Formats: sequence, C-alpha cells, structure tokens
Amino acid sequence: MSHKDPDGTPPVGPSGAVPVSDLNLLRTFLAVYRSGSFTAAAGVLGLSQPTVTAQIRSLERQTGRELFARQPRGVAPTAVAHDLAARIASPLDALAATTGHQAAPDEHATPVHLAGPAELLCTRVLPALAPLTADGVRLRVSLGLTDPLLDELRAGRHDLVVATFRPRGRALTAVPLMDEEFVLVAAPDWADRLKDRLAADVPAALQAVPLITYAEDLPIARRYWRHVFGTRLSCPAAVTVPDLRGVLAAVAAGAGFTVLPRYLCEPELASGTLVPLHTPEDPPINTAYLTQRPGRPNNPDVTRVRDTLLTAGRSW
Repeated sequence: MSHKDPDGTPPVGPSGAVPVSDLNLLRTFLAVYRSGSFTAAAGVLGLSQPTVTAQIRSLERQTGRELFARQPRGVAPTAVAHDLAARIASPLDALAATTGHQAAPDEHATPVHLAGPAELLCTRVLPALAPLTADGVRLRVSLGLTDPLLDELRAGRHDLVVATFRPRGRALTAVPLMDEEFVLVAAPDWADRLKDRLAADVPAALQAVPLITYAEDLPIARRYWRHVFGTRLSCPAAVTVPDLRGVLAAVAAGAGFTVLPRYLCEPELASGTLVPLHTPEDPPINTAYLTQRPGRPNNPDVTRVRDTLLTAGRSW
C-alpha cells in the first residue's frame, strides 16, 4: 500500500518531481503564483480560500520547500516558486488548451494591470491601447521604476510591465518592445551661445551649463557620456525632476541641457524648440521589454494588450 499525506495526496517522488496525480495541486499553485494571493486564486479556480491554502501547504510538504511568503496583502513567491512556475506553466497551459478549457465570461471584464515608466506609458503605450479600451478592455495602470515594478510583477500585482532592461532569471518572460535612442539637447539659445566651443569639445563646452535630469545619479546622462565621449560625467545636476516630461519642459524653456529619449522629444526637435548639441555616429540605445509571468494568463485581455503593444512597438 502506498503512503499518502493526511489530505490524500501522494508524496514527492525520489527525483524530487511532483507526481502526475498531483496536477490539481500544480494548477492551484500556478493560480496563486499568477494572481498573487490565495483569495484571488480561489476566485479563479472556483474553490474556497481554505481549500487553496490546504493544497498549497500539501504541495509545500511534498516539495519540502516554502513556495510563498505570506504578506499583509497577498503572498510573494519564493525562489523555489519562481523555478517551479517556469518549469510547469507551459505544460499546464498546453494541457488546458488541449482539454478545451475556456475562460469564464466574467474573466473578460477583469482589468489588465499594466505598469512601466511614466513617460513611455503616457506618450506611447496608452495611445496604442485606445482601441482596446474603446472595445471594452479595462486597464489599471501603475507608474514607476523598473526594479520595484518587476518585484511587484513577480508577486502578482501586475499582469504586464514595460521594463527598461531585460529581467534576469526564468521567473519572468521578456520580449523586446522598442529601442530608445538618446539625444543630447538644449534650447536654441544655448546652442547658439556654445556653437564654437561645441565644435571643439562638447564635454568641456557644457561644463558651465546647468544640467537638468530626472535623478541625482544622472543615469541617462552618465550613460551618454560613457558611450559617446568615453569619459565620466563630472558635473552635478542643477535641477532634478522625477519625470522626463518635466525635464523636457524645463530644457525647452531654456533651463539648461539634458539627455532624452528621442521618442519623447521628437516633436520639439522637429519644431526647433529643442536642438541636438551633438550628433554621434553611434548614439546610445536602450531596449525596453514587455515582461510578464510565464504561461498563459487567466485573463484573455492580457494577451490582447500584449499583442497590441508588440504590434505597435514595431513602428515606434
């Protein structure tokens, strides 16, 4: 007679793999992993919250490892959970598709939680999604920096995150969305005043000009200096604004110089409100990625948003 746990589930096999008879436990695990809480997973699965809790505890006993860290609001996957999700998500999703699983009608009304940098979401992403929202897709948008947003994505707080770098590891999937080209710009008055000195030595010419940036550590400007001039940027920021649209407005008004993504200042460059101070043959470029948790989303609108953005990104 084979031994079973008190809840009737068989133990983990000698190789450490979860037995096939525990597919329901794996489905429950994946629902918790993707939704970020036992309560939300229970709603998706049509189970009670205590049942979901019992199944996760059973799976943790079988694997001998903690899968979720309990938090005041929901749960956070452990490293073991990230690895397990990366291994089982695709097979379980394929099995669900083969057996004819269809999303419940009310799942289509579930909001898609989307997050990313304020400037990129407001100027590119949200306009691209306008046709979907007009067609009934609901969005909940969060703005912020990539590192904390990716942590929140892993914890289930977001469905999709536009990241300014590719996340490491297998816990998240990432596909390129668009390339950002960075340009060194100022108002025309500054360019006229510095014309001769800029032609001779751009970094030296800008030493006495106020630098406008979005953070004290000057991430974009430092990268531009290192990539284009092969030197370290030494001047401190005169003005910091935690939104590149504010940086753009200040520089266009004559406050100083900055480095901006071309997509953000293209209209000002076209109108002459801003002018490039340098045109390198090899400008620095950063790739933005559309990231999500592995596997098929429970909400089909997540896939619609993802596909729409990837299509739009080809023209950005």
